[in-house]
Amino acid sequence: MTRTPRPAALTAALALSLGTLSLTGCTSNDEQLAYQTDYANHQPLRTTGYPTVGSLRTVQQIVWHLADRDADALAALHTEDGDANSAARAWIKAYSKDAQGQVTADFLDEGSVRQQVILHFAETKRTQEITVRINNDTWGVVLDSPKPAKESP
Repeated sequence: MTRTPRPAALTAALALSLGTLSLTGCTSNDEQLAYQTDYANHQPLRTTGYPTVGSLRTVQQIVWHLADRDADALAALHTEDGDANSAARAWIKAYSKDAQGQVTADFLDEGSVRQQVILHFAETKRTQEITVRINNDTWGVVLDSPKPAKESP
């Protein structure tokens, strides 16, 4: 004897299938996938203070671009006018090896539109202060010349 499925069961199965499709459609954008891939491929960034979602993500990207020696991607985060390629190359030269190790970011001040951050590179015990800020609704960095400093005891 062959049973025919009940309409309620078919409706439930269809709703579940469509719900799953809509969820996977919402989560598969390229930017989120790139972020997750970068996150998985790098050491975790240790943090202190109170970063915002935007300031934290920007500092993570800065450290990742330094570790990957990706001057173009680092320069693309620059928020000020002018060419940042030479500054990005100087940052890569100064910090690429340090960024491959353990890095701690101290988020200072309130970070709704701008936040001072001190990067601590554990292996060399050097620090670098940076400013991350919103520019045209996206977060970026003020990419000045690097000024490595020894950590104070």
